Amino acid sequence: MNALLFNGGVVAGLIGLLLMSVAVAARLAGHFVFSGFATGTMMLAGIGAISAGCFLLLWAVADQARKQR
Repeated sequence: MNALLFNGGVVAGLIGLLLMSVAVAARLAGHFVFSGFATGTMMLAGIGAISAGCFLLLWAVADQARKQR
């Protein structure tokens, strides 16, 4: 389960980073809508994905620390 939490956190973080990068690049290019989505919405989705990834990584570290006791 620890490996699943860790890998899920990494994947969620990478997806969030990708979403935020695309949103920032589109916004800097002057586009307020990218592929049918508002760039602000894409940025918010990226922030949410990174937050979920951080939560999963924290859960994996806490689970590992609990098992070492």
